[in-house]
Amino acid sequence: MALWTAVAVVGAVAWAIVALSRGEEISAAWLVFAALASYAIAYRFYSRYIAYKALRVDDSRATPAERIDDGQDYQPTDRRVLFGHHFAAIAGAGPLVGPVLAAQLGYLPGTLWIIIGVIFAGAVQDMVTLFFSTRRGGRSLGQMAREEIGPVGGVAAMIAVLAIMVILLAVLALVVVQALSDSPWGTFSLAMTIPIALFMGFYLRYLRPGKILEVSLIGIVLLLLAIVGGGWVQDSGLSDAFTLSGNQLTIALVVYGFLASVLPVWMLLAPRDYLSTFMKVGVVVLLAVSILLAWPSMQLPAFTEFAFNGAGPVQAGSLFPFVFITIACGALSGFHSLVSSGTTPKLIQKESQVRVIGYGAMLTESFVAIMALVAACIIDPGLYFAMNVPATALGPTVESASAYVTNLGFQISPAELAAAAQAVEEQTLIGRTGGAPTLAVGLSTILSEVFGGDALRAFWYHFAIMFEALFILTTVDAGTRVGRFMLQDTVGLVWPKYRDTSWKPAAWSASAIIVAAWGYLLFAGVNDPLGGINQLFPLFGIANQLLAAVALAVCTTLLIKTGRAKYAWITLVPLAWDAIVTLTASFQKIFSGNPKLGFWAQAQQYRAALDAGKTSLGSAKTPQAMEQVVFNSTVNTVLTALFAILIVIVLADSVRVWLAALRGRPLSGGSEDPFVESKLWAPAGLIPTREERAREKELAGAGTGEGGS
Repeated sequence: MALWTAVAVVGAVAWAIVALSRGEEISAAWLVFAALASYAIAYRFYSRYIAYKALRVDDSRATPAERIDDGQDYQPTDRRVLFGHHFAAIAGAGPLVGPVLAAQLGYLPGTLWIIIGVIFAGAVQDMVTLFFSTRRGGRSLGQMAREEIGPVGGVAAMIAVLAIMVILLAVLALVVVQALSDSPWGTFSLAMTIPIALFMGFYLRYLRPGKILEVSLIGIVLLLLAIVGGGWVQDSGLSDAFTLSGNQLTIALVVYGFLASVLPVWMLLAPRDYLSTFMKVGVVVLLAVSILLAWPSMQLPAFTEFAFNGAGPVQAGSLFPFVFITIACGALSGFHSLVSSGTTPKLIQKESQVRVIGYGAMLTESFVAIMALVAACIIDPGLYFAMNVPATALGPTVESASAYVTNLGFQISPAELAAAAQAVEEQTLIGRTGGAPTLAVGLSTILSEVFGGDALRAFWYHFAIMFEALFILTTVDAGTRVGRFMLQDTVGLVWPKYRDTSWKPAAWSASAIIVAAWGYLLFAGVNDPLGGINQLFPLFGIANQLLAAVALAVCTTLLIKTGRAKYAWITLVPLAWDAIVTLTASFQKIFSGNPKLGFWAQAQQYRAALDAGKTSLGSAKTPQAMEQVVFNSTVNTVLTALFAILIVIVLADSVRVWLAALRGRPLSGGSEDPFVESKLWAPAGLIPTREERAREKELAGAGTGEGGS
């Protein structure tokens, strides 16, 4: 009680300082304290309440990993390795880039949504989806929707989920290509994680089974050597061999995505994601410690004027609903539900582990988002806007960029802009949009204050760029495998044999189709700034949150249908909020008369300009480019409307099922797998409790070890 009282007091003080400051600067450390205290209390009490009261996890029941264990997709996996895989798979571009872009509204809106949103929405979705998928043989989200909601809502969900999945994968792959293009350091370091992961997979399976700590230490050492070696390669004669163009990286990603999807999960995917987690969590912890040591002040205010007028220069849209759409993965992400109903339920050892893997991994990702927000808010506001406003608005010189930022109400001189670029050994930082470069500048600013000073600022900047690429790539490989599962489930409706994940013709062909789909969009986007995935990039945030609505609707349906109706509020409340936010954003993106916000208004603006004989407008410098903008905006209008309609169908059909279930009417549809008694034993959390350690010793003395081996 004393411990949790102390945690609560620290959290209350931190929240009070963050919320009540009026105009004065506050240290970024208070955001760290507020986040950590809130996460600790939520995990200890709320996640436990959900797991043991609402879900009623049962470790005497065998999970699909134990029952099927085919050595390909189903494999009981140590919860520490699985935590690493799951975290690496869900933690993509969103928690790094979204908070950086949302910082234009000020630090407080993003902070509130990231922390409150993850506790009551994002982590809940991930854990509950994982639990119900585990109870149903590791079925995909779309398949559960079809079985539990019905053919109308289910088919709508499957179409929406699969289409959104391909778009999300292509967007994430594009971010990787942009980060690694012409970067031998990052490319070498990332490439080396593949043979290291293969070694770890074979080590655990054949050389030293069960020696998790041992292989972890080996993996960490090899990873650090790969990172250091990347810097050496960049300055050596091998630099050209690892300096890849966008097209070369696209081909490499497609090949890697296919292999990660079809190879046994123990061989590449799980160990590589586990290895990546050391890097991800290690850098975030290093950054948090550096913030506590350097005690940097937040330079951006709690709110900017753009939070209320919707005229933000980084991206249009007011605080509601777009702060929730922009931040996405750091608080609530539909993509996570695909992993929670994709690879992870096929690997989990015990039902009680859904708490640490589902809820705990999402809290960890939320903390990454807080670190990204802090990194964006501690740099000079003038530099922040000079980096994140499109170059077409800033102009070609530091003088024009300085003048534009001054008009926004923030001051930064041309000399200061030039000095900022020189400090990180870049030609320019003007118009470096997308969030990743801003995050790298913020990371280098904080870390250089603690480690190395200005002399190492450029090192930390380029290290951060490589770190971001590593962060995102692990989402692409796991996402491709999840996409394969979803496609197999969908085709399996008309060809049941195709649903068998162990049948190689189905697994290989489905993988090929998925990588071909996102690979085509990626290839076209790399070669045409207005083509391919660039056409659909504006849909990323809304599509991701609409996907979360599907997941929460399925979870609510299952809570009600399985006799847990009194706990349905746990998913129903975040579902209602997410539906309001995303459908409002969809409506504004379709019907807003502001061309900077509304897709259709933008299409009409460019069409009118073409009819008036203009040859350029905005970023489109030719009539052909203007025609492409018209086409892109029209496509985005149609797809936004289509996705919104599909989600409304899913929600309406879900409500029908809820009412029928509450009235006691018999319902057709899927049900959970029959009970099979478990023969395995494993701790529920990452660190065994005193009782679990005693149980481990008892099993060891009886000749069996953890996991029953």
